[in-house]
Amino acid sequence: MTDRFETHEHDVLIIGAGGAGLRAAIEAMAQGARVGVVCKSLLGKAHTVMAEGGIAAAMANVDTADDWRTHFRDTMRGGKFLNNWRMAQLHAQESPERVKELEHWGALFDRTQDGNILQRAFGGHTYKRLCHVGDRTGLEMIRTLQDRGVQMGFDVFMECTILRLLTVGGRIAGAFGYWRETGRFVVFKAKSVVMATGGIGKAWKVTSNSWEYTGDGEALAYEAGADLLDMEFVQFHPTGMIWPPGVAGILVTEAVRGEGGILTNKSGERFMQRYDSKRMELSTRDEVARAIYTEVKEGRGSEHGGAYLDISHKPADYVKKKLPSMYHQFKDLADVDITAGPMEVGPTCHYMMGGIRVDAETARSTLPGLYACGEAAAGLHGANRLGGNSLSDLLVFGRRAGLAAAEYAKGIAQPSVDTAQIEESERGMLAPFERAEGESPYAVHRDLQEAMQDLVGIFRVEEDLKKALVELQKLRARANRVKVEGSRMFNPGWHMARDLQHMLTVAQAVTISALARKESRGAHSRIDFPKNDDTWGKQNNLIRKERGEMVLRQESTRDLPDDLQQILAEEK
Repeated sequence: MTDRFETHEHDVLIIGAGGAGLRAAIEAMAQGARVGVVCKSLLGKAHTVMAEGGIAAAMANVDTADDWRTHFRDTMRGGKFLNNWRMAQLHAQESPERVKELEHWGALFDRTQDGNILQRAFGGHTYKRLCHVGDRTGLEMIRTLQDRGVQMGFDVFMECTILRLLTVGGRIAGAFGYWRETGRFVVFKAKSVVMATGGIGKAWKVTSNSWEYTGDGEALAYEAGADLLDMEFVQFHPTGMIWPPGVAGILVTEAVRGEGGILTNKSGERFMQRYDSKRMELSTRDEVARAIYTEVKEGRGSEHGGAYLDISHKPADYVKKKLPSMYHQFKDLADVDITAGPMEVGPTCHYMMGGIRVDAETARSTLPGLYACGEAAAGLHGANRLGGNSLSDLLVFGRRAGLAAAEYAKGIAQPSVDTAQIEESERGMLAPFERAEGESPYAVHRDLQEAMQDLVGIFRVEEDLKKALVELQKLRARANRVKVEGSRMFNPGWHMARDLQHMLTVAQAVTISALARKESRGAHSRIDFPKNDDTWGKQNNLIRKERGEMVLRQESTRDLPDDLQQILAEEK
């Protein structure tokens, strides 16, 4: 049966070619595994490129008092203590080593006077901790990892979308997908799979995420039987562009605030004084996003419904040197010179703290043979991620996922593939072409984005969340009836029909988790439960597919060992 389809065979298949996927591929190849990397877009076009501010690692090059303990404490505090503490510990301890490795492979960082990697301040970090390359750090990271991987010789399958994870006897056997260009199907046989597909932002109307971010990894893992964790925690980055409308949501790096940018409302008042007088603009992302949202809500917003972010008090040469991308972004897209006046910014859906539930040491999911790392995996960031922690996260846990997936693959024979799973997936994928009538998938996507933006946004309330669930049910029924015209070649409407299913799955998981968590913590703000609740502070929300239904249950977090308790108790 599989001889009907193009088939590729690997020990380890990596889905996603951002920083996490590439780092996993490099590590799996170093263990001698045959590695395939599948990406939905082109190699080098990953979201990692958009991570501009830097890589958080306690290298103590600028602030000599910094060490992994302070980084661990900052991460736990930022995540409101819901983080998987073992992940936070490993991350803080291993990040400096991973950054040095990147440098060893050819990454070029900005330098201190004495030649060390320069580090800058960022929200929620006690010390200057972000290793950076101007405001283009992610781009340099991808360039370096890609060169390394290509040189080592992994197989790359670009512009290929995975439709389903294949399982046999309750464990991974590979994946089934299609080429976006021709529409032809393709089978990947693999002993283990690493999910590194990133986030879910395209389910919201205003987002910094580009078209690929449709929750594929989370939805594929869920459909195959893996657990999802803490899906209610969706981070709204406080500063996205809000004008002109064509660029709404595009990220304005936190590095602008790290380099001294200040936030003001329409009266010129530096309003962060009211919300966090100690850290001001360098407060955590959830705090700053809520502050801007509140200013707008109470009538003090900027002209187009946001706030003003101003770095023009710094010398123009300094701004152009430290923030070259931002300078060009505003000049080219909004005709604003950030060295001469303020930028207009507002919250934008940015990052997913929740995701596939993994083991801290190995990045193993609850489905044997499936691993996850980067934004697709949950645990490290708890209820809110600190800026810069995503880049060190994908290095630390990308490496661990690649290592564990290769080790697992060594111990087993190539599993056979279940043809019934492939046939079912093929039928579902071709169905939109066969319908005599039905609406456009784009109309359903537009309504999904509106519903999530309005009902499951920065502030949430029971009534809205219940309304969202009813809405999502209707949208699912509509998505199951969409019609697609034309052929399978270059057919974006057809791609959208598929992406919609994944977005609806993650949107439902976010909404039922948000409804269940009756407290406000980190990025999850309930108007009807505005305070932290200690019982919820020790509970994770788990999502699992049981008998075709999405089931939610709570599980208690593990207690911290005494030595880590001690670190958290210490003051800065």
